[in-house]
Amino acid sequence: MQIGTSLTHCLIERQRDHAGATGEFTLLMNDIVSACKVIASQVKKGNLIGILGSAETENVQGETQKKLDIISNDVFTHTLMYGGQVAALASEEMDEVYHLPTQLQRGKYLCVYDPLDGSSNIDVNVTVGTIFSVLRAPEGVENPSEKDFLQAGTEQVAAGYCIYGPSTIMVLTTGHGVHGFTLDQDIGEFKLTHPNITIPEDTKEFAINMSNQRFWDAPVKRYIDECLAGKEGPRGKDFNMRWVASMVAEVHRILTRGGIFMYPIDSKIRDKGGKLRLMYEANPMAMIVEQAGGLAITGPDRIMTIKPSKLHQRVPVILGSKNEVQVVWDYHKG
Repeated sequence: MQIGTSLTHCLIERQRDHAGATGEFTLLMNDIVSACKVIASQVKKGNLIGILGSAETENVQGETQKKLDIISNDVFTHTLMYGGQVAALASEEMDEVYHLPTQLQRGKYLCVYDPLDGSSNIDVNVTVGTIFSVLRAPEGVENPSEKDFLQAGTEQVAAGYCIYGPSTIMVLTTGHGVHGFTLDQDIGEFKLTHPNITIPEDTKEFAINMSNQRFWDAPVKRYIDECLAGKEGPRGKDFNMRWVASMVAEVHRILTRGGIFMYPIDSKIRDKGGKLRLMYEANPMAMIVEQAGGLAITGPDRIMTIKPSKLHQRVPVILGSKNEVQVVWDYHKG
């Protein structure tokens, strides 16, 4: 694929590599692209159309929703439900699986998504994004249930995110590497700008919420203490710290120049299982990171091997440059 090739053409070329492909996945991705274009436009306009601020409602996780959370969820849901490529949908912003209206055509895929990751940043004009994951629907089931969505991350057909920053970029993997496409606003088309993204194996940059330091388990505290010790410490090098509070932004930086992102388990959130959602955030980002040569773990385990037990399950997340994540993994193994 050449720089400047449209995302649609790249998908068609990939489709030709699979004998018997129906084109259904390509059509689904076109619907996802369309939804992200609409959300990008809404985010760009912000308070010009009065969509910033709280919606005064809570999602199923008990988090206060922003107006744009609800708008983005509606855009994504309605765009995908009419395309005919999905059998059911699930969103971070909806309590249960979304079953399509009876009259609508069912497809062979399931899609789970966080329609606006990092929305707590939207009112201060900091980068946000959309995260999505595509799974296979069970054959012969007209209305898939929650248990049909509970597939390990290794079963994902595709995963990606769209980041709404100074430029709008979609990053996508179908299990054959990771590629980035930038939205050309003049023609409304995503074009290939970042082919075959690879995460540097080594890094001197970590991202973690230091305000939770007193709640961390020993392996994470040991790793961060060693980073902070710099050249004089056991790691023998100085580290920089970053924290955006937007997973899309954190992962995109890691894909661009390396790094490690950590939202580990701690005593404050242990009863919840973690902070980030396995299905909507951890699994798709883990697939992207691993396809780019990095690692993604909970601490003791590889994220994508976890068999989900419920739709809104939370897990700890540690991902990024292979060699740094391996250090944290080794510390958790004792």
